[in-house]
Amino acid sequence: MLNIGCHLSSSKGYEAMGKEALKIGANTFQFFTRNPRGSKAKKIDPKDVEALLKLAKENEFATILAHAPYTVNACSADESTRQFAIETMADDLERMEYLPNNFYNFHPGNHVNQGIESGTKYIIHLLNTILRPDQTTKVLLETMSGKGTEVGRSFEELKEVISGVNLSDKLGICLDTCHVYDAGYDIVSNLDGVLNEFDSIIGLEKLYAIHLNDSKNPFASHKDRHEKIGEGHIGKDAFIRIINHPRLRHLPFFLETPNELSGYAEEIKMLRSAYQF
Repeated sequence: MLNIGCHLSSSKGYEAMGKEALKIGANTFQFFTRNPRGSKAKKIDPKDVEALLKLAKENEFATILAHAPYTVNACSADESTRQFAIETMADDLERMEYLPNNFYNFHPGNHVNQGIESGTKYIIHLLNTILRPDQTTKVLLETMSGKGTEVGRSFEELKEVISGVNLSDKLGICLDTCHVYDAGYDIVSNLDGVLNEFDSIIGLEKLYAIHLNDSKNPFASHKDRHEKIGEGHIGKDAFIRIINHPRLRHLPFFLETPNELSGYAEEIKMLRSAYQF
């Protein structure tokens, strides 16, 4: 089965997201843990969470992916911003235990001209501060496009972070197709080569989820602007190869394309029809 979902709004609650996912033909979904441009998080309603867990079990949902807010920057030049990232992500991981054994994704951050080494050290410090041996959540570093001073534009940069974290077994990678393509990894013409490179540097056992996004910009542009599947420079055929690739097809896929629910439903329908059983 193709495990696929999209980004849904958490404003209506957990069970509502599960029902919306089913309505559009999805069997998983991604959501923001709190206001993506702020810091506020809704109080968790245990009954609402239980309703989602029941629905997910009955409908054989794949692993759900939570996303940290964009305001988190673990390697900012500003100490108060770094502290905000630590406090926010630590709180998010506590909240995620209401949804045990799922994923929590975050952007590594922008080092803001401090240099990649300093940025990497700050991210490692954050993860060594917030990760706990008893947590059930897998924390995923997202691959980035290389825009500005982003950390995570290369597999080597992500590996450097993982290598410095004490509880590295709690870490993994979420590969974003738009981001890696914009970063200069040719997933259109050389998908096998990219996966081999990922495996040799990080290890494919660390790849837990994939963001499916076409790109508005050409290869190696370092821009990060998502496009609907098949309407960008990556193209529909490449996505069909990705979801059917023997080293990827078992993973959960999450759409972050510029769509409303009806658009996501069409993309999911198209990709399901192209999935080879």
